[in-house]
Amino acid sequence: MSTPDGASGATVWLTGLPSAGKTTIARALAERLRGEGHRVEVLDGDEIREFLSAGLGFSREDRSTNVQRIGFVAQLLAAHGVKVLVPVIAPYADAREAVRERHRKQGIGYVEVHVATPVEVCSVRDVKGLYAKQAAGEISGLTGVDDPYEMPVDPDARIAAHELSIDDSADALYALLGERGLL
Repeated sequence: MSTPDGASGATVWLTGLPSAGKTTIARALAERLRGEGHRVEVLDGDEIREFLSAGLGFSREDRSTNVQRIGFVAQLLAAHGVKVLVPVIAPYADAREAVRERHRKQGIGYVEVHVATPVEVCSVRDVKGLYAKQAAGEISGLTGVDDPYEMPVDPDARIAAHELSIDDSADALYALLGERGLL
């Protein structure tokens, strides 16, 4: 969908385990797109939880509500010509599919990217210390450890972020956007 000024928006949904590299890749791609003059927003899952979804817990219902809220904001921005990069765990396939379907019905470009870093690598990276807290019994419900993560069966792209550099990962997503006519 293009705006009157010709800008074409789209949503790039990056799903994966905690510490998989979703946000790092999204920020690298955002920098490249901005450098080319695209309007870009990164809807970081942690920031959304702090502001838009404050008060939600981590039950399946709350996690799905969080994903739907983020999906709505992404759709709204993309409909106005923004490239929206969404690095969010989004552990449930049905919630991700509902977001995709709403984009499809509105004619808004959407790609789902699985940042496929294995839990063993994520737990070593442990960017936020979540895996250590879970191992120490300080928290429970960690996605991919003691709470489910439904891996995408047929994503638009699967990025092995533990095998690629940040730039190579961002380049792969950039190429995907080009292939899909979303640049």
